[in-house]
Amino acid sequence: MCLKKLLFVFAANLLVLISAAHAQNPATAPPKRLTIEQIFAEGGVTGRAPETIKWSPDGTKVSFVQRDDMGEHGELWYVDATTAEKKVLVSEEKLSQLAPPQSRIKDERQREWATRYHVAAYTWAPDSRHLLFDSQGQLWYYSLDTGTSVQLTSSPDASEDPKFSPDGRRLAYVRKHNLYVHPVSGEGEHAVTRDEKDNGGDNILNGEVDWVYAEELAVRSNYFWSPEGRDILFLQMDETAVPTYPITDWLPTHPRVDQEKYPKAGDPNPVVRLGIVSGNGGKVRWIKLTDDSDTYLPRFGWIREGWAWAEILNRKQDVMDLYFIDTKSGKSRKVLTESEPDAWVNVNDDFRILKSGDRFLFTSWRDGHTHIYLYSFDAADPLAADSKLERQLESGDYEVIAINGADESSVDKQADKPGDHSSGDRPGKVFFTANKGDPRQEKLFSVKLDGSGMRSLSSEAGSYTATFSDDGQHFVETHSATLDPPRTSVCAPGGACQKIWAGRGIEDYDPISPKMLEFKADDGTVLYGYLILPRDVQPNQKIPLIVHVYGGPAAQTVQDAWGGTNALFHQVLANEGFAIFSVDNRGTPNRGRKFSAAIRLQSGPVELKDQLTALDQLYAQFPQLDHARTAIWGWSNGGSMTLYALTHSNRFKAGISVAPVTNWRDYDSIYTERYMGLLKDNTSAYDDSIVSAASSLQGSLLLVHGTSDDNVHFQNTIQMTDALIRAGKQFRLMVYPDKTHGISGSGTRTQLFHMMEDFWNKELK
Repeated sequence: MCLKKLLFVFAANLLVLISAAHAQNPATAPPKRLTIEQIFAEGGVTGRAPETIKWSPDGTKVSFVQRDDMGEHGELWYVDATTAEKKVLVSEEKLSQLAPPQSRIKDERQREWATRYHVAAYTWAPDSRHLLFDSQGQLWYYSLDTGTSVQLTSSPDASEDPKFSPDGRRLAYVRKHNLYVHPVSGEGEHAVTRDEKDNGGDNILNGEVDWVYAEELAVRSNYFWSPEGRDILFLQMDETAVPTYPITDWLPTHPRVDQEKYPKAGDPNPVVRLGIVSGNGGKVRWIKLTDDSDTYLPRFGWIREGWAWAEILNRKQDVMDLYFIDTKSGKSRKVLTESEPDAWVNVNDDFRILKSGDRFLFTSWRDGHTHIYLYSFDAADPLAADSKLERQLESGDYEVIAINGADESSVDKQADKPGDHSSGDRPGKVFFTANKGDPRQEKLFSVKLDGSGMRSLSSEAGSYTATFSDDGQHFVETHSATLDPPRTSVCAPGGACQKIWAGRGIEDYDPISPKMLEFKADDGTVLYGYLILPRDVQPNQKIPLIVHVYGGPAAQTVQDAWGGTNALFHQVLANEGFAIFSVDNRGTPNRGRKFSAAIRLQSGPVELKDQLTALDQLYAQFPQLDHARTAIWGWSNGGSMTLYALTHSNRFKAGISVAPVTNWRDYDSIYTERYMGLLKDNTSAYDDSIVSAASSLQGSLLLVHGTSDDNVHFQNTIQMTDALIRAGKQFRLMVYPDKTHGISGSGTRTQLFHMMEDFWNKELK
């Protein structure tokens, strides 16, 4: 063979070897380009999470609705808590009739109500063999054994908030502001409440939750069957004196006006009282707990048959009293008082009567942080004496976020002295979420009822939520982190977890990891923040900076948790050359009483001071950030903070304010008075509104609001618009017809965030 031919053969073989090597080790694929269209498409980048996750009453199964990305097609699944077996409970064909997707709710406000307050599509019956489905107000009883369903209600008016009696034989629900009971086995629906004096009006609500209690006190139900099913304990709300706000749908030829009951700061609130009525109907027995009619009744329930409990919160929200009630005689006793004269009492779902029947759990801010306390009482006669504090179960410089569950039958197998417990050999455990170790992470912990043996049940960095079965033997856990979308698993305390669902990862988009930072407020308080820097910045290149702010007492922005669509949008902006910064100022939650209450009786000064102080320290750490091209944006309270920053400083070149409160006189009574105090006691702070500072606006402004916002009313933006025009200020305004506070919808959100993207490119580049 000639040399030329040998070289040709060698080259050919070498090419084959190189090709094989490339096939085995392909070049790393370039990252995908993240777009606004992808972020706000149905199902989004990470996929549609399970809906309505519930435990069966016997604790053996956890069920959930899983739909496709479009939300139209879905099935009801269950996972066996012990074996991890996963099966379909209800097929797509049946589920589409029994629990149609929320997208079929045409009214924008009704759809947001269902999503915002997690209105359940189905409920387990007490026997764990039947389900109740809510098909847009019509109730269906479904047998898991036979796969057949029976329609229980057919009224043209919706039957809402259904609950089985403890024996599963009867069903209660709310319709047209009254409570009804229906036997599951046949006909015979009857109303157990009826208010003749209301003459069919909308002012008296029996067992129903109004807007302000649902939004600001997180009330999800206002009636409960007694443990043996004899009686129903319910809250009646009289809204006769509550003013209305007109929400107008401008899209029809003849606009439709809905008068929403909405008490603003200083307005009359709903007058509330507790009633007890037999499940068979009859005369209501009313319970009088206080002579003060201007109070809140945020939580109540049963201790055992014949005995109930209720919390009464004063209007200033700095004192809450716990009452025990003899439901037969109507007598009551105040057994515990919680007071926070320089702050407010936090309303939550942590009050829990233990199954022993003579103890309860309670959380309090009393030592400066939210911790768990164990109380005892006389089980034979709960009115005999005040409750007795047994012990504080845990302590430290962290916040208990929520009590998630309890297992009173648990035995600590590792105890050195099994009998050395105040409750005997079976001390029991409480499971709770806390931000121990890092205020940016929320993890699951357990502690024994004797106050010993606290330990973490969470193994990874990030944040967790948990929902326990009633017996405390298993729980559903959802974990996420800054760049890790949520994943949901069913677990046993101290045991293994079985994944139920995981969102699609975002690794293919090569996201930029935020730099987690710490700053100091002027009083030395540590403030936590993050910074996202764009890639491939040239030396000496100045980078435009966008500050994302919330700043209020309802939420943090700096957490080691999945940030959803906002976090993905910030990745898009970073890929376009913007730096993104956020910091949690004093007044944001989950840092203890002193940190939260720093903003009491005022809105804006402390928050803005912390934001600007942190911003100065950020500039010092990262000199490539451009002082002259710094902007700010936020939604809701963040929208308010954006406007406050643009009217009370000269530090921002531009800002986007979405759905802002512009005058605290315009916002609801419960939220506003909790932090600002009563209007009559703090008039000057209310008068110092953002609207009154319109003439001080500096920088370019894009103002955005939905016309049907039933939370932060469109009125806020109308008043701000009027003030800016009268002050001769130029700005841009975007109005979304018939949209509520979330300005939801794939197309709407895509349009809004493209507009925001264009605004930043025009103003900062």
